Amino acid sequence: MKKDYPKNSLRRRESKLEAPLQASGVMLFTDFQRTYSKCPHRPFQDCPTATKIWNLCFGKTLLFCHRKTDMTAKHSEPQLQAWNISEDDFPEKGSLVEKLQFMLGYAILAPSSHNTQPWIFKIVGNAVELYADRTRALPVVDPDDRELAISCGAALFHLQLAMHHFGYEYRTELLPDPLDRDLLARVTVSGKTEQKEDALFYAITKRRTNRLPFEEREVSGKLLSSLMAIAQKHHAWLDVVQGDSKNAVADLISEGDRTQMSDKRFRRELASWIHPNRSQSRDGMPGYAHGITDDIASYIGPFLVRTFDIGRGQAAKDRQLAAGSPVLAVLGTDADRPVDWINAGQAIAEILLRARAEDVWASFMNQPIEVPDLRPRLRDALGRKSGLPQLLVRMGYGSEIKPTPRRQVGDVLAD
Repeated sequence: MKKDYPKNSLRRRESKLEAPLQASGVMLFTDFQRTYSKCPHRPFQDCPTATKIWNLCFGKTLLFCHRKTDMTAKHSEPQLQAWNISEDDFPEKGSLVEKLQFMLGYAILAPSSHNTQPWIFKIVGNAVELYADRTRALPVVDPDDRELAISCGAALFHLQLAMHHFGYEYRTELLPDPLDRDLLARVTVSGKTEQKEDALFYAITKRRTNRLPFEEREVSGKLLSSLMAIAQKHHAWLDVVQGDSKNAVADLISEGDRTQMSDKRFRRELASWIHPNRSQSRDGMPGYAHGITDDIASYIGPFLVRTFDIGRGQAAKDRQLAAGSPVLAVLGTDADRPVDWINAGQAIAEILLRARAEDVWASFMNQPIEVPDLRPRLRDALGRKSGLPQLLVRMGYGSEIKPTPRRQVGDVLAD
């Protein structure tokens, strides 16, 4: 039976963690168990806090209790209510501005690095302009705002998909103003047509970044071929990693973890976007997004990431996840300009929605791309002579999960 810890026990638990973690980056299971000998839950494996902390720090899976999520249920938490959007509420008799605002409700459900949601929209006449919100940039892990532009590209695709679904023809311009680098795209309504039924549109509210282990069940070759074709449509390429290359890529992911986690600046930046499960924040990553469903453990998570180099444990955990995933795939482009990043964002958005429409989950493992020295090695592992990897994703079938927070349309809409 689950027991609730008193709030004042959190500091005592943090102090218990500091000694063993400072003494050694990894430690034997028996030593860690001995540290928790006074834990009210015995044996060690029955203590949810200790188990979650071990999993987070050292990548060992002892006990994961994933709560069943009903994806059809309405989300009552304020930070999740954006996911309750329904086409039944479309303002059919409203003004164009009201309709565009409603369709932006689907754009804001796009994925973004660290769930920063680095976008601003502006409605100008019959057009929607998409701007980069560089106040939400990640200067350590993404110094060139490459992933920021990819995230905005994903939101752009969601918006266009919603317009298509609700029967609007549109014209899209990428980087329409050479003098304004923040203006990434302009989508202008050019006409009205019949409303379209599209499985991709209905997948928007079902899509999540699923970081949990996947089932061993294979993903069909037919689906993978369709995902490759989607990438080509957006001036990108998608390579599915197979055979010995899969282990090579998994090793690069592991090396990327060790490199990134050894950097204090990286850890501080990452920790600033990790929130406790009960946080009311409308951005960032709650603990449950990483499989930490215990509330106490989710409070300690940011402290651990910020304070300790857990790279060795994280590397082992991520290597196991990567090697054990039915699909590892790299999305790339031929060049590495802002327009290529936006195109990559549109490509990954459509790829993720197509996969989700077939009940396939996905998550990102971008470490070999974020660490500059590893990016060309990743390309070599793919057997490519040219091109630039932009994103690395793992795919497979798995458990349903809870969505991450989102800001409301009003929060990202400029006057």
